[in-house]
Amino acid sequence: MLKHYPIYTIETECQDCYRCLRHCPVKAIQVENGRATVVPELCIACGQCVAACPAHAKQVRSDLFAVFKLLRSQRPAYVSLAPSWVAEFPDVSPQALIAALRKLGFSGVSETALGAQEVSAGVAKALSQGAPRLMLSTACPASVDFIRGYMPELVPNLTPLLSPLLSHCRMLRRAYGQHIGVVFFGPCVAKKTEADNHPGLLDAAMTFTDLRAMLRQENINPANLVPGPADVFIPHAAKEGALYPIEGGMTDTVKAYTGNKNVCFTTLSGIQTIQEALEGIQNHVLPQPVFVEMLACVGGCVRGPCISSRRPRLLDQLDVFTRAVKPAPDEPVRTPAVPINERKNPAPVDLPVYSEDQYVRVLRLIGKFTPEDEINCGGCGHETCRGLARAMLEGLAEPSMCVHFLRKRATRKANALLRCIPAGVVIADTRLHIIECNEHFARLFGEETLTAYEASPGMEGAALEKIVPFIGLFRRALESETDIHRDALRQDDRVFSVTIFTIEPRSVIGGVIFDVTGSELRREEIAQRAREIIRKNLETVQEIACRLGENMADTEILLRSLSEGFSSAAKPISEKDLRGRR
Repeated sequence: MLKHYPIYTIETECQDCYRCLRHCPVKAIQVENGRATVVPELCIACGQCVAACPAHAKQVRSDLFAVFKLLRSQRPAYVSLAPSWVAEFPDVSPQALIAALRKLGFSGVSETALGAQEVSAGVAKALSQGAPRLMLSTACPASVDFIRGYMPELVPNLTPLLSPLLSHCRMLRRAYGQHIGVVFFGPCVAKKTEADNHPGLLDAAMTFTDLRAMLRQENINPANLVPGPADVFIPHAAKEGALYPIEGGMTDTVKAYTGNKNVCFTTLSGIQTIQEALEGIQNHVLPQPVFVEMLACVGGCVRGPCISSRRPRLLDQLDVFTRAVKPAPDEPVRTPAVPINERKNPAPVDLPVYSEDQYVRVLRLIGKFTPEDEINCGGCGHETCRGLARAMLEGLAEPSMCVHFLRKRATRKANALLRCIPAGVVIADTRLHIIECNEHFARLFGEETLTAYEASPGMEGAALEKIVPFIGLFRRALESETDIHRDALRQDDRVFSVTIFTIEPRSVIGGVIFDVTGSELRREEIAQRAREIIRKNLETVQEIACRLGENMADTEILLRSLSEGFSSAAKPISEKDLRGRR
């Protein structure tokens, strides 16, 4: 069955903050259309992006279905429990946790620390037999994949042994049969790649997050369980191997096994630390044998990406240290109980080489024309501007990721608008001090203001109330968070058109101001002339109405007279009679 890569992105949740990119030690992140996704070919599955993502857009592949299917099958399934469980479940006893896992359906629970003890014994044996001057641990799969992919020249220096988890799987299968199922629970994402690459040894690698989900689904609370006699670690409890989750824990166990006092032991935690410490080391001759314990997570496994503990790290380390049982001074040196040899092969990541001309061309796209322009702010997630340029050449980044470039471009656009807009524009803060204004604004309020603007373009910090006569409108808009508009605001002998608007509530306010004095005077003159015309028109209408009334009266008299003249007894009416009737 083809499995998806252990880390994936919920693209709809990605907030294009580039936090995952900043925390990724190998920059195995591709940003496209503002969405950041993991590039499996570059990734080492350290899980730092998962732990860093504030929106929880980076997720770890869940294998719950496969595990529940295993539990419902006829195959007995056993748990390999990481010793860092004491940090994840600090208030749960080992017996109660075993009881909870057995209640889920597992046949038994064993400690991965038993495999760690096998590895320590194997390392001690290699050191005593004349190992290379530099020996690198293989307990952490993420750090091993980093060496194989990004420092392949050091692969011969990797300890030729299986990891503690895979060693433990081999032990369990020898003890309980090759047909059993083995499921790991721990804080590590990279263990999933181990399960994918070694399906014959490990059926599934689950995180503590997965374990909590399984317990919730089955309504099991370890704290409420009463352990029975069978709720113990099988085949027996681990001892010094329980130190592996903390920095230096592996080193302490190996020291206890080797009598070679000439070996120098050191611990490197964090991929960046490992890279800085080992870069170019193959070109030097070491004065004495050195064993390096490599851990991808700073602080060790107790601070793995899938651990929920938020206690001070020291408390988790102390719990691990307290639980481990150190070998007694007279105890015989442990020897490997099962064969755990495995040679690691280089798997170099393909990193193309680009010319200076290619870098220059891409840097210009983000406004970097000179070395001084490369400020290396890290806002894009890359440590340097050239790192971003390289990612762009590889198709893993976009020009819009350069925050400095975007800010400069936005500032240039804003300045161009302020210069060209034919109005006075001002932006002020909560104290009504100017943040930015244009020259038109300065010209509106006299020679003194214009002189101040010419001395300090933008007049940043100037008190608005000393310049604008209608400061009350700005205060009202700032306090009420509402826009205010006045078409004709009269101030002495001038008239302004004013629009005041909120940019950031109760924090930043803006204003656009026009001097409309001239247009207002013309409008008044036009209105006056219109009123005069209306008056004259009314007089004319009244006169016409009056004359129409007279004509109507004459017409009525004439018609009446004609009517009477046609009657049978009527006599002709003279002009004199007509005038008399009037």
